[in-house]
Amino acid sequence: MAPLSFALLLVTCLLIFTPGDAIPTHRRRQLQSNSGMVTMTFKRLHVPRSVDLHPQVFLQQYINRGSKRLARMTGREEPSDHVLRSELHKRLYLLESESGLHSGTAAAVQGSSPSKRYWTGLAASVVSNSTKEPCNGTVARGGTVGNGMGNCTTTGNGTVTGGGTTGNGTNSGVSPIDIQASNGGVTLAKPPTANDSLGLNIEADDVAYLATIPIGTPPRNFSLLMDSGSADFWVAGENCRSQLGGCGNHTTLGSQSSNTFVQSNQQFQVTYGSGAVKGLLCQDNINIAGLALTNHTFGVATAESVQFASTTTPFDGLMGLAQSTLSQEKVLTPVESLAQNKLIQAPITSFKIPRLADQLNDGEITFGGMDPTKFVSNTLVTFPNVNTQGFWEGAMDAITINGTSTGLTGRTAILDTGTTLILAPPADAQQVMQSLGGACDQQQCTIPCTTQASLALSFKNASFPIDPRDLAVLPVDLNNPTGACTAGIQPQQIGAATEWLVGDVFLKNAYFSTNVATNQISLAKLATP
Repeated sequence: MAPLSFALLLVTCLLIFTPGDAIPTHRRRQLQSNSGMVTMTFKRLHVPRSVDLHPQVFLQQYINRGSKRLARMTGREEPSDHVLRSELHKRLYLLESESGLHSGTAAAVQGSSPSKRYWTGLAASVVSNSTKEPCNGTVARGGTVGNGMGNCTTTGNGTVTGGGTTGNGTNSGVSPIDIQASNGGVTLAKPPTANDSLGLNIEADDVAYLATIPIGTPPRNFSLLMDSGSADFWVAGENCRSQLGGCGNHTTLGSQSSNTFVQSNQQFQVTYGSGAVKGLLCQDNINIAGLALTNHTFGVATAESVQFASTTTPFDGLMGLAQSTLSQEKVLTPVESLAQNKLIQAPITSFKIPRLADQLNDGEITFGGMDPTKFVSNTLVTFPNVNTQGFWEGAMDAITINGTSTGLTGRTAILDTGTTLILAPPADAQQVMQSLGGACDQQQCTIPCTTQASLALSFKNASFPIDPRDLAVLPVDLNNPTGACTAGIQPQQIGAATEWLVGDVFLKNAYFSTNVATNQISLAKLATP
């Protein structure tokens, strides 16, 4: 395919540009614990991308969203739209000057390298051409809860099949499964192994994670994005509107579909880096892994930006699982409400983030405790949350490469399930990537797709290595899976010069748990499947 002209690429990019990612800023009180526990499996979610944009343009959009997201998180001044757009312009000029990297190539059409949750909203103006194939355990929107069985996916421009093999410690380049999945789709999770748990479905090539929650009477399934980096829970309302007209093909909630739905006059508005919603608070019944919350208070959106309303957006709402001090709705998070109602032992949320290339489909979210089958018990460490705003942030003792210290000390990491990559201050990213055998310019970092370098982050004197496969996200040229790859670490000043935003590139390699009552974070090494 002939490459697009720079002008056309620029126009396309600006049309779909969204300046930031999702993280709200307001604060509220936190809650005490009570008794019980819930687990939900993580679902992988794929949305096909038919936008003719080079993956490096997508990458810059994700970095922009990450930068704006953390500014909101920390109360700092957000980068202006002008600054963010100028970063995209720089990226486009670089692409135009590089042979073989034009957006019209087959690799560019297929490729992407997301660093943030909600990348699906970037292509909101494009109609999805995916086909949702029913299979065992498929949980249909608005339908009956299935049995959660995995090994099936929804297909986008290509079919991603289950039954792959687990990584064997060697790295022969980016898995064909990941390359194919970058076009979008949903990989369903297997049934959870603990009580009070739900499976996490995987979006695309480990971009984001969803769980299915029945809401209303009669209960209907809603696909919700599980987000440890925000604190608001909302779904689309029956009268939801957007610039597209309605709010896509999403499952909606209201008095017509639920006879226990009660709407209030209290308004809410949540502005995320890559979109916004506003609406009214409501009360209705929700069921989280068999734990019934009656008359729970949350938001029903009456207006959504196109990033959320588009039919290419694969979720019906968001469940924020940071502390409720961040909530713009000014209500308790679901995990806090479960604890307050004595349905779980404590306001604890625990994550086992899955990796698509492993083809284990073992993602899981547990409420009220931890799933001991998912981690090695004697590796568990617990440390204080150093963030005063309600996000989950821990002090890093050390950052090592192949067992050798990088000398980077005094760093902190915001642990966010809704962020795909690791965003580090540019000087830190440069130093780490050089030691890993990669390279950074002012725009991005790349690393050999076949890297076997070992990067580890240490918390409370416990070191957690990152699988080399997670450091090489996607090939720059998807036709060359053993060449240069977009790195899982990217340079971005997201806050203080010592502050990192650490997403799923790391969290796929550890069991991650948070406790609102004690304001603590726990990490452990994963159990061998």
